[in-house]
Amino acid sequence: MTITDIHADYLSGASTPSRCIEQVLARIAAADRPEIWISRVDDAALRAQARALDAMLAAEGAAALARLPLLGIPFAVKDNIDVTGMPTTAACPAYAYVPDESAPVVQRLLAAGALLVGKTNLDQFATGLVGTRSPYGAVRNAVDPAYVSGGSSSGSAVAVALGMAAFALGTDTAGSGRVPAGLNGIVGLKPTRGLLSTRGVMPACRTLDCVSVFAADVADAWKVVQAAAGYDARDPYSRRIAPQGVRRRGYRIAVPAQLEFFGDIAAQAAFEATLARLRDLPGCTFGTVDYTPFRDAAALLYQGPWVAERHAAVGAFIDAQPDAAHPVVAGIIGQAREYDATDAFMGQYRLAALRRAAEDSLAGYDFLLVPTTPTMPRIADVLARPVELNAQLGYYTNFVNFFDMAALAVPGVSRADGLPAGVTLIGAAGSDHLLATAVAALLGGAEADALAADPLPFAEPTVQVAVVGAHLAGQPLNWQLLERGARKVAATHTAPHYRLFALPGTTPPKPGLARVDRDGAAIEVEVWELPLRRFGEFVAEIPAPLGIGSLELADGRWVKGFICEPAGIADATDISMFGGWRAYLTRRAA
Repeated sequence: MTITDIHADYLSGASTPSRCIEQVLARIAAADRPEIWISRVDDAALRAQARALDAMLAAEGAAALARLPLLGIPFAVKDNIDVTGMPTTAACPAYAYVPDESAPVVQRLLAAGALLVGKTNLDQFATGLVGTRSPYGAVRNAVDPAYVSGGSSSGSAVAVALGMAAFALGTDTAGSGRVPAGLNGIVGLKPTRGLLSTRGVMPACRTLDCVSVFAADVADAWKVVQAAAGYDARDPYSRRIAPQGVRRRGYRIAVPAQLEFFGDIAAQAAFEATLARLRDLPGCTFGTVDYTPFRDAAALLYQGPWVAERHAAVGAFIDAQPDAAHPVVAGIIGQAREYDATDAFMGQYRLAALRRAAEDSLAGYDFLLVPTTPTMPRIADVLARPVELNAQLGYYTNFVNFFDMAALAVPGVSRADGLPAGVTLIGAAGSDHLLATAVAALLGGAEADALAADPLPFAEPTVQVAVVGAHLAGQPLNWQLLERGARKVAATHTAPHYRLFALPGTTPPKPGLARVDRDGAAIEVEVWELPLRRFGEFVAEIPAPLGIGSLELADGRWVKGFICEPAGIADATDISMFGGWRAYLTRRAA
């Protein structure tokens, strides 16, 4: 159930939003998984919303999808995220309240045309990675109900895995947006902290919390992030993220030197099989790093003073109504009483040292690749050993928000017993687009090129540059733009005052553009926009006789663009009659 497929069916007439919603409601009824949902949008109201979108689609066609990128896409929301008029319980009925305002991430998705189906179950107060700590029931795994679904975003992940929603929102503090993805065979995107607003999200550890996305594939997850992301001035933890660009020239990937699977031979074999496939990909280089600082930071989250931040969120409620809380959750949050302010500062000092050690070990790598989880326990085993097995599931996840990193969990080679086994690629803050594009490329998805050309909206000063030759989309040096987070904003022509020349002896072949006083022509160009902070390094890579100057476009605007020194075209061939570099290359190839 992907966004691409749903929209293709809408455009072909094979389906409508109303038909899609009927399919979703039928799946919910047939699955008989009441533990997935805490509350649902009224069926009649949902059908009415779908009919309104039917009419819009019938009237506008493809234009409606261009204006509303998630039109008619069913989704679910973890029940620690506010939705107007629906209770927010955080899986604790006594804690429930009805918000007057939806969280901004929900508002953005609804404004993009998505259809909310309901709110999903979770480990109470988002405290757990197992999906069993809820009075609404343990959420059973989508593949084998005897196994845990993972948490805390358990219901959201299973709803997507069972086709009850095309995507779902979760949250991620210690791995809650990745562990359930790995255990249910879907994609879980944990963005850079602050990229998606956390206003209207009941906090777990407020300084670490992220809103995460579950989807059937990477392209869908990226579409949702694009719709949901944006700086929120009313959220003190929202940030204007400086994004990295994308690269398609191979990736440098680190793997922990010390891998731990807690005796789960099937999980170990599945990870090794996935890693072997990735090692065979051309252009990728692999190395190992000491996992000790990552492991030690992961332990701090539940075995250090950060449990006090969970107490700051709900401690007063639990102290006042101790019987209302799940006993395991209450026990974890109650550990806060063992720490004081000195412990909190000592924890910060320890974390800073571990983060520096981790950053040093990853220098020279683009990503860290880890198993999403080291094992996959049964529900019965977790109920018998709730704290120990929960800690095992966080072995490869807990450190990520501590170290201000982004992560993308995807399915890997399945275990020999047929259960899912996921892997997670982890990058630095701002690497969200790089991660999405890299994973799509590594998995061999056709959407990799489309993802590379589709970054998030800019949240920083930019500059527009007109390119005329080897930097055009699909040409050999276009990666120099993509690597710096550039996006194509227009395909156009220069004003009719230029001549284009094929420069001799250049590798790769390049043209030179020169402004002339007479006998000029309009030459095909593309206008790309890139962050101003990356402009200088882009210019520094341009070899003589080329340079960057000011260039007049057909509409009279002047932008920065490629020009050529007069000496460079003295022995060059005038190819202006072709109207552009691509046309010249096509004719030459023929």
